[in-house]
Amino acid sequence: MGRAEMKTRRGFLGGAIALSLPTVAMRSARAAAGANERLTVGFIGTGNQGMLLLRRFLEADLGDVAAVCDVNRGSDGYKEPDDVRGREPARELVAKDSGRAGADECAAYDDFRRVLDRRDIDAVVIAVPDHWHSRMTILAAEAGKDIYCEKPLSFAVAEGRRMIEAVRRGGRILQTGSHERSNPVSRFVCEAVRAGRIGTLRRVVTTVGYNNKVGPGPGWEPMPVPATFGYRSWLGPAPERPYHRDRCLYRFRFNYEYSGGQITNFGAHSNDMAHWGMGLDTGGPVEIECLDAKFLAPGSLFTTATETRFRCRYASGVELVCESGTPAVQARFEGSGGWMQTGYQGTTASDPALLEGLPSPGKGRQSPHSLHLANFVECVKTRAEPRAPVEIGNASAVLCHAANALIRLFPRTGPGLVVEWDPAREAFVGNDDAKSMLVPEQRDPWA
Repeated sequence: MGRAEMKTRRGFLGGAIALSLPTVAMRSARAAAGANERLTVGFIGTGNQGMLLLRRFLEADLGDVAAVCDVNRGSDGYKEPDDVRGREPARELVAKDSGRAGADECAAYDDFRRVLDRRDIDAVVIAVPDHWHSRMTILAAEAGKDIYCEKPLSFAVAEGRRMIEAVRRGGRILQTGSHERSNPVSRFVCEAVRAGRIGTLRRVVTTVGYNNKVGPGPGWEPMPVPATFGYRSWLGPAPERPYHRDRCLYRFRFNYEYSGGQITNFGAHSNDMAHWGMGLDTGGPVEIECLDAKFLAPGSLFTTATETRFRCRYASGVELVCESGTPAVQARFEGSGGWMQTGYQGTTASDPALLEGLPSPGKGRQSPHSLHLANFVECVKTRAEPRAPVEIGNASAVLCHAANALIRLFPRTGPGLVVEWDPAREAFVGNDDAKSMLVPEQRDPWA
């Protein structure tokens, strides 16, 4: 880290700490003023998921968006060919959102720290690649901001505990973007299982999607960095690597240096639902085994597993099996008295009577994303606990990280390696290779 960079970094941290006390006082005044006060929010990360959340936030009129931030000024290259995202498209979206005071004054930044430095911003929505989640969340908590952070909450197991400490130490509200926690149908199923509607729970099967993008194979060539894209800022704490369009934007999730593939993408929802139904919101398994894993050829740009299947055993005796597939069914709960399953194509059960009281889909119902954002805003105002607080987000992320460690070892070990997991310490027991896979490579200045 250069001297100038150190000076800038220390200056920012000092400013963040200085801001926290008056901001806390301002929050207390807001809570006393009542639930009708509007929030001022900044959106950090306005790519695929960030833009979706921004639209939902504006449509539901949940507050005023004073700032948007992204290292990409604006481009296509996201999930679909015609998706154009970035800070300028996001600022224009806010500006076009008529009927809100100050909508045309929304600022667009390329450095998230400028958002955190603003005293008028009460809360931030963080929707950036996974390898940035912990640093932005911790700095936001230190700056006195409440936080909506997309799932998976952390990029590595050790990060989650630091995020919990920062959020609780600062008295912040944090909502993990596990929006199934605000889905009335998912809530019905998980609470019905917890209540014993299918008898004693014995097994849960969860699904993660197959990789939905194809990246360049061995021998791929670097590309010039676009003038509108802050690639070094995008890399941040990740290792220095040559730029390629398919390394960034939506496709970051298929490289272990930035994400955990579909295990931490879809799995952060489906496995969180498994824990929810088990009654283990902040718990974890005692044993993990990778049953199968397939990868692209060595030297491919994408490094995450293309297909996976792993098994966990819990202290209660419940077995969890997570496997790649079409996620029409996110979670299937099997008990001594029947089964229930729910997913993107509906909810079914071994006996229709088990579904008595199931919420009707209904036209006009708000999306789970909108409901989850609304719950966050309400909790910021009332200081109540949100539906997916930091500890719940951490538990589901830790399960995915631990499973990924054994998935990544699978080409060397093959099937049959069963490793003990200590959920209290969030650590493998007695397997140094598995332990080493929990520690990602990172670089200065952010390391």
